[in-house]
Amino acid sequence: MTSAPTSSIGIVGHGIVGSRTALTLQTLGHSVKVASLRTATELFDCSVVVLAHGAPHAALASTFIAQGISVVSTGDNLEDVMSMLDSQERAEARNAVIVAGASCSPGMSGLLVSHMRRAFESIDEVHTAVHGTGGPMCARQHHDSLAGLSVGWHDGEWLQRPAGSGRELCWFPDPVGARDCYRFASPEPVLMQRVEPGLQRITARVSATRRDRLTARLPMLRRPHAEGLEGALRVEVRGVRNGRRHVEIVGIANKVGSISGVVAAHTALAVATGVVPAGVHNLGQAVLPNADILDGAVNSGITLHQFVGTDQ
Repeated sequence: MTSAPTSSIGIVGHGIVGSRTALTLQTLGHSVKVASLRTATELFDCSVVVLAHGAPHAALASTFIAQGISVVSTGDNLEDVMSMLDSQERAEARNAVIVAGASCSPGMSGLLVSHMRRAFESIDEVHTAVHGTGGPMCARQHHDSLAGLSVGWHDGEWLQRPAGSGRELCWFPDPVGARDCYRFASPEPVLMQRVEPGLQRITARVSATRRDRLTARLPMLRRPHAEGLEGALRVEVRGVRNGRRHVEIVGIANKVGSISGVVAAHTALAVATGVVPAGVHNLGQAVLPNADILDGAVNSGITLHQFVGTDQ
């Protein structure tokens, strides 16, 4: 995505996602300032700050918003994202923007639903699944997310189910292939319902092994990889086309940290150009330039794989 010159974009976090965000921005010719969580106040001269550290993000987001600085959060912690969604009035009062969940899932998933929506007359179901982690903090979040409660949207009602339940075999693009996926504590359904309020069913699942599920309520038994290995995202949309039930599925096979960093970078560029109105938003909502952000991600090396659509 091309944009007009912007002031410096800040990044909190030196990990995998922060590094990928910085690399993407620098490759596009934009200046970047990177700080640690302890030195985040050094970014008060930036127009937009990407939060790419581990959760929580809500308190630091509020600190930047109070300074009139817009925030792009890559966090995927359910409680943390819900806290950020409560900042609408504060963000509007300071003429600032918060984009919550601007990573892989949520984040890229919302962009894909916005993209796929054009193939339908109407949509009523969205089902997402993700495989892999972005780095050590992401791996710990994945571990914890299998231990709590998941949320899902079913026929106009919010349902809570035990995380780690609801096994479903999901097919991702090669080389990942088929993986057993389960419900997990993710903000994805909440954010997706904001994207398409008319949806009747929304589910979010994550791939997990039997050991992942058995040890989810225990401390991690081994140190996570410095960067997650293979990763993937799958988004399935169901609705009506030409008067008949229709299904579209789009997938991505790439490291989760790379997807997250690219999405965060292009989201920050969109916010920095001033085209996003003040308030709290998430990717896929109509007020964001979703097509431009997705095009930017594709131009930065993210390849989309479309499964053959079916009519029922």
